[in-house]
Amino acid sequence: MNKTAMINEAEGLLEFIDASPSPFHVVGNIKKELNGYKELREGEDWELKAGKGYYVIRNSSSIIAFRLPQSLKAEEIKGFNITAAHSDSPAFKIKDGGEIIVEDNYLKLNVEKYGGALMAPWLDRPLSIAGRVFVQGKNGVEEKLVNIDRDLLIIPNVAIHMNRDVKDGYKYNVKTDLQPLMCAYSPGGKPEKGILYKLIAKAAGVRQGSILSTDLFLYPRVRSAFLGADNEMIAARALDDLECAYSLMRGFIAGAAGKDKGESAGKADGGKKAGIPVCCIFDNEETGSLTRQGADSDFLHDTLYRITACMNRAAGKECDVNESLMRMLAGSFMISADNAHALHPNHPEYADATDRPVLNGGVVVKFNASQKYTTDAYSHAYVKGLAKEAEIPVQTYSNRPDIAGGSTLGNLSGRHVSIPSADIGLAQLAMHSCYETAGTYDIGYLIRLITRFYEC
Repeated sequence: MNKTAMINEAEGLLEFIDASPSPFHVVGNIKKELNGYKELREGEDWELKAGKGYYVIRNSSSIIAFRLPQSLKAEEIKGFNITAAHSDSPAFKIKDGGEIIVEDNYLKLNVEKYGGALMAPWLDRPLSIAGRVFVQGKNGVEEKLVNIDRDLLIIPNVAIHMNRDVKDGYKYNVKTDLQPLMCAYSPGGKPEKGILYKLIAKAAGVRQGSILSTDLFLYPRVRSAFLGADNEMIAARALDDLECAYSLMRGFIAGAAGKDKGESAGKADGGKKAGIPVCCIFDNEETGSLTRQGADSDFLHDTLYRITACMNRAAGKECDVNESLMRMLAGSFMISADNAHALHPNHPEYADATDRPVLNGGVVVKFNASQKYTTDAYSHAYVKGLAKEAEIPVQTYSNRPDIAGGSTLGNLSGRHVSIPSADIGLAQLAMHSCYETAGTYDIGYLIRLITRFYEC
């Protein structure tokens, strides 16, 4: 692959991350990229047309985009080509009305942990606030995106003189150690409650008194950057999993559109049946995906069902939609994309004896004998075949047998849409830190793999 093009893709990712400080901003920015795609609403009738692209959003933090082929003839459609990543990352959520005055001289915010964050990296660095607010508007309740785009908060460490135990390892307590400081005594006077909503209202462009409720998160203000002697590494917040979300979006747009060029109606290369491209970005993976917008919800199944029903109507069919959907699912495949642990330079002993992915080593296929990752021999072979066609390198990852790992989107969505699936990702260091490290060139590899997946 062209080195300059791959660096450009990495630059695009870093710009995307810096512009996406919350899951709501992630989905909003993906929506902007879907030029020519029509938004559908779950509470309205859908009328879909051959060759057109669409997307549907749930909770403003999850999005499913898809594109219909040029022909809706059943004999030319194989099933769905689905990819999935997630929009959320470990963070701290601000409790509604969560201002705390400390001895009339400080104002701090009451936060709770969201997901499995590494605690220590959040301390002693500039932070700010982003998310959404609901306000009372002229026509009812309205939703507004919010980003207080400046250095605003800090979580100060306790000096080592007062906490000698920190040298030997320290267990941070969210209630006592991780409440961010927003105001201190100044010549302007003592801090008073209400300043948070005042700042939020200004950022949202609304009256302070119109705010009804909030979904607000802390985020680190350190900008994304290239690192390394040859800029071969990137560092950013939320690489898990915005690196995959961005790559899926880019591959979906390129592959879904490219399939329409020079192909016979609805068919992929070589005269084979085409798969309908579907790209899913789900929220709440870091907390188990158990929400109505998570991978373990009905969002994907209901969307596929409605696509199938609309296709039947457009093709003049009167057959049972459930039966049609079952036939479609029998020819479908999912790629679940969530980052993987890279071999650590200071602790190589944590890696498995044989599965030791590295930065810039290519797309990582993830395995687990208990199927916490969905990859099996069939889906592994399928991904390796795609990678060979796309001319990109592939690595493998599994947990060291005596170290437990987590799970991700594939097996959770599989409870509702049971199709062959592979779990993949890109190698990264410091997963679940508020500032993570990955390889510059891996982004281009994943985009190229996903583009090929959607083309065929």
